[in-house]
Amino acid sequence: MATGQEFEDIYFTCRDGLRLYGRHYRPETPSRARPVLCLAGLTRNSRDFHDVAMALSRGAVPRDVFTLDTRGRGLSDHDANWKNYAVPIETQDVIDFLTMLGLHNVGVIGTSRGGLVSMVLAAVQPSLIGAVVLNDIGPVIDAEGLARIAGYVGRVPLAKNWEDATRIVGDLFRRDFPKMTDKDFEAVARQLFNERKGKPARGYDPKLANCLSVLDGPIPELWPQFEAMKRVPVLVIRGANTDLLSEKTVEEMHQRHPRLKSLTVPDEGHAPLLRDAPTISAIASFFAETDEPRDGARYGTLSRGDFGHVSRLVSTSPLSTRRENSV
Repeated sequence: MATGQEFEDIYFTCRDGLRLYGRHYRPETPSRARPVLCLAGLTRNSRDFHDVAMALSRGAVPRDVFTLDTRGRGLSDHDANWKNYAVPIETQDVIDFLTMLGLHNVGVIGTSRGGLVSMVLAAVQPSLIGAVVLNDIGPVIDAEGLARIAGYVGRVPLAKNWEDATRIVGDLFRRDFPKMTDKDFEAVARQLFNERKGKPARGYDPKLANCLSVLDGPIPELWPQFEAMKRVPVLVIRGANTDLLSEKTVEEMHQRHPRLKSLTVPDEGHAPLLRDAPTISAIASFFAETDEPRDGARYGTLSRGDFGHVSRLVSTSPLSTRRENSV
């Protein structure tokens, strides 16, 4: 654990050789509660989940929380082939990550793109998922929201300093997050941008824009993948001002999933920041209610109190990582 940090850094090499980054928020005492994996949106990263991860790892029912910077985001390597910025490949990265950790039947918080990965994961590797929070995403993505995202991905100017980064975030967020303050905009800027030599740097590969530019209309509906989640409890969170997840879609999700709960976050758009106390409390309660009253080994092969090896898995060779992590 780096000095002063409230989490441990994780580096691992996935099967095609990219070095990816994640975090481990460890409870102060060993926990047998369901561990949680957080997956961020299209251009976002682990930093988005710091507040909720701290709350879950230090709350009334403390649990191990892991985050992952998907390829091309945050502190993970960029992919030389932008076509690999695709949900199926990103899903495989998640499978590799959980395999390395020795975990299954985990809770997942999937924001936007991370929620799409969660739905696909439920379809292709159902044993890995035990409970899911979908943050402002569902099987149907509204065309208006998709067009808005396509309009700024890869086009956000590089900030000259953190004051400039705060202004940029304010321009992006002010309309749909009317109660955000300048202090909030600065906090989100620190999440969105990487930091290099004390200055903001790009937080994602601009080539991610190519993934949206090749779309001919809206992406396919993912109702079959969503229905693969019917075996596990799901909480869907929707921003009241979102343009990506309609109330109509949430209503149909309720009709198709017998154990689905929903929460609307007032005065927030796409995607809710998961920083306010009511939302964090709802997420914590959801996972506490869906924990299985069995031994912690139910969630993986590792001891609940011993993930210490994870922070030491800093690898430079894909071959050595495959051998050490069985990926």
